[in-house]
Amino acid sequence: MFYISDRYLEELIQEDLQHMDLTVMAMGIEDAPGVVECSPKNDCVAAGVEEAARIFEKCGARAEIKRASGSALRAGEVCLSARGAAGALHACYKLAQNVMEYSCGIATRTAKMLEAARAVNPKIHIAVTRKHFPGAKALSLKAALAGGASPHRLGLSDSILAFAQHRVFSDDFFSLIPQMAAAFPEKKIEAEAEDAYEALSFLRAGADVVQCERFSPAELEAFVKEAREKFPRAIIAAAGGINASNAAEYAAAGADILVTSWVYFGKPEDIKMKFNRA
Repeated sequence: MFYISDRYLEELIQEDLQHMDLTVMAMGIEDAPGVVECSPKNDCVAAGVEEAARIFEKCGARAEIKRASGSALRAGEVCLSARGAAGALHACYKLAQNVMEYSCGIATRTAKMLEAARAVNPKIHIAVTRKHFPGAKALSLKAALAGGASPHRLGLSDSILAFAQHRVFSDDFFSLIPQMAAAFPEKKIEAEAEDAYEALSFLRAGADVVQCERFSPAELEAFVKEAREKFPRAIIAAAGGINASNAAEYAAAGADILVTSWVYFGKPEDIKMKFNRA
């Protein structure tokens, strides 16, 4: 289960519907029975379907999920249908469409990136960052998970990850790693490194995970070889500019995890909303 609150969806509805649909009222078609079927223009990974269904239901229609989030959709395959009065359908179909289009876009990009990476490293993971558009965390993260990713960080409170911006305030960050581990003994200590020397120094000081920021694939491969010999239990994440076009290179270099926000930014899928009288 992935929790998205009713309040969040209701706020999205309120943002668009406000009080009434003037066009439907002017035409006098509020009570005319109808049905809408939702299908993608191209093959894609389904996402946001459950939220779209809930949006229809909240506006008074009856929704039926045909294909759940995470399913592989063929072009033209119906993933969701909704039945009800024209007033209910028109109140929210555009919002439901937007949710599915953006979500399917994220899920599909994630799946393509993961497929490319696992073609050369079957055990690698794609981890998505919190660098999503503000206000869209829940939908963006759920969509990425539907495409096969895992969350890198949900927020500041779920993990310890020290960046260069943190280290500005310490004269000797390496000496702080044991202190950080003792402060929260159930948490792994992760630090972002800008070069191999820094990454190895973090591991020597006791870090569990190093995030290699903007290493080239060749630099990462050389670091991984040395790190595996000296710190076989270390987790190595590659980050910075990683996308579907270079994921295979970084996977082949030996990273355990590819950290990315690339999947959030791109063209939405095209979801057709076909209306008919009922």
